[in-house]
Amino acid sequence: MRRKELLVVVASLLVQLGASCANAAGPPTVPSYVTAAIADPARPAADTERDAARKAAETLAFAGVKPGDQVLELGPGRGYFTRLLSAVVGAQGKVTIYTVSAPPKPEALPPQLTAITADPHYANVNLALQRLIEVRPSSTFNLVWTTQNYHDFHNVPDIDMATLNRAIFESLKPGGLYIVVDHAAEAGSGARDTKTLHRIDWETVINEVRAAGFELVEEGSFLRNSGDPHTDKVFEGPIQGHTDQFALKFRKPMK
Repeated sequence: MRRKELLVVVASLLVQLGASCANAAGPPTVPSYVTAAIADPARPAADTERDAARKAAETLAFAGVKPGDQVLELGPGRGYFTRLLSAVVGAQGKVTIYTVSAPPKPEALPPQLTAITADPHYANVNLALQRLIEVRPSSTFNLVWTTQNYHDFHNVPDIDMATLNRAIFESLKPGGLYIVVDHAAEAGSGARDTKTLHRIDWETVINEVRAAGFELVEEGSFLRNSGDPHTDKVFEGPIQGHTDQFALKFRKPMK
């Protein structure tokens, strides 16, 4: 190969590498309001003990959530990120929780979640016992948030993922963000392991969310673990708390 041709090939590879690095982001810079939320003394010890494994500061910074935001959370679990989101958005913001499956009766709610909504410290958290696909709020939120739940949505009775993602799209203001963090499955496995291993192929998530009208903004690599074989259940054995996870940031176009 001639020297001139070699230089052209090298230059092309460098351009591709630069584009790849821009799309797959490393650890993001953590704003002061995220640091303050992590340090909130009102957080229970059970939460703070999980910060290192869940990389809470990096996840919040990657998402771009900020003071004053109106946030929709799906699948809050015991409220680990609910408390953090509440602290970040502050008094001028709001965190609203909708359900994906049929709404549980109030007495069947996780006590950790009802404790949050009953605590004046989290007065900006609103638990709406309604299904998002039925309420269909329009252009209401700055950000939709779900962590380690997208794979479960595939197994909810009477839920079509296209319908759910479209409802999420419609709930966001133009330019609003949709954050998905989940356990990675074997590449090319699609939704095969969503019920058994509680994992999903991230390319499947990207394709489904894009089909609803979103554009993929960024892929975070800060939760990745190359040592995860992707063959174990995420809640069992030594892989628990150390799974390979992907972080995806989507945006609703301005027009």
